[in-house]
Amino acid sequence: MPAPAWSGPPDRAMPGAPWGPPPDRYRRPPAAFVLLAPVVISLLVQVPAAIGIAVWTHAGWAAGSLHVALAVAGPLALLASRRFPGPTVAVVAALALADLLVTPDAGPPYVAVAFAIVLAVARGAVVWAAVATVAAWIAAIWLGAVLGLSWHPFRIATTTLALAACFGIGWFVRVRRTRAAAYREQALRRRRSAEARERVRIARELHDVIGHALSQINVQASVGLHLMDRDPEQARTALSSIKETSKTALDEVRSVLGVIRDGDAPLAPQAEIAELPRLLRGVESPDFSAELIDRLDDVPGRAAQFAAYRIVQEALTNVVRHAGATRAVVELEHVGDDLVVTIDDDGAGFTERSGGDAVDEEYTGTGILGMRERATLLGGTVDLESSELGGLRVIARLPWRAAA
Repeated sequence: MPAPAWSGPPDRAMPGAPWGPPPDRYRRPPAAFVLLAPVVISLLVQVPAAIGIAVWTHAGWAAGSLHVALAVAGPLALLASRRFPGPTVAVVAALALADLLVTPDAGPPYVAVAFAIVLAVARGAVVWAAVATVAAWIAAIWLGAVLGLSWHPFRIATTTLALAACFGIGWFVRVRRTRAAAYREQALRRRRSAEARERVRIARELHDVIGHALSQINVQASVGLHLMDRDPEQARTALSSIKETSKTALDEVRSVLGVIRDGDAPLAPQAEIAELPRLLRGVESPDFSAELIDRLDDVPGRAAQFAAYRIVQEALTNVVRHAGATRAVVELEHVGDDLVVTIDDDGAGFTERSGGDAVDEEYTGTGILGMRERATLLGGTVDLESSELGGLRVIARLPWRAAA
């Protein structure tokens, strides 16, 4: 059985795997950094400037304290932007308007309002940000004229462009966050899909190994019990077959479980076409014979051999358990670019439902599903039809050089 490319737990997925962790460009910065960085930067820019301007202009305690309080209030209001981005941008815009109108017209701009706009737009509060910014800007122009403050046209244009740039930055951040969230969701779906496929593959391997082994052991045990008194030597042969079958099954199950647990490669070699004679001898009994017809002119790829072996194994298991057959014939052919595997039996074959649809009694459950899954994974097919022997015919077509 081919080992999976990675079998560690999902939280340690191999970098670069399709379901692994997202690349660095899509990882979010820590939430504390996103929340505190604008606050700290705004405080470092505005508060020292407010204190310096108050000292330089010889403002009184009242005016100086108001200037510093407004410089502190805006950055601290940003702490609420994570949960209330819309109201936060409105509050900060109002504080910026007050700082513009009632404090000395000097010093750096009120950078907290830029951070508030970016954070609001990035978090989806675009309407809040637009209304608050436009209202504060119109109020600044109008109240400035009422209070006798004159704004230079260049300053007005520069400030307007800066506010528009804040909206652009916020929109860029929003689009990037949306794409990152979509990528993480897609990666999670791929990882879950890969895990589901791996579970199906492991279940298929265990079903084939254990189902065939138990069926073979059951047949040989019945033979041994039947011949215990009449033919002890034949009964001993049946017991030897049981021992060999159980040992082989244990080795294969141990290999599968080793891959699940540790990601180790199987200890036993993969089953291949050369093992088919041994497989057929294992299912034979006094009441059932199996024949192999090998018409191959070359050796197919390992993946095709492994799939062919498992399909023959599952087919023979179902024939022995359900068909009531006395004979099975396995034929191997190289047709074009395909390995064609045909399994015929003289058992029950198709029966009819009440509605008239054909039903394969031998392959109810997961038997045919497992065979078809194996063939599909390699780009092949498995079909069922009536056999010339009177039972059922399974035809598997596998790409000759199929990759594992």
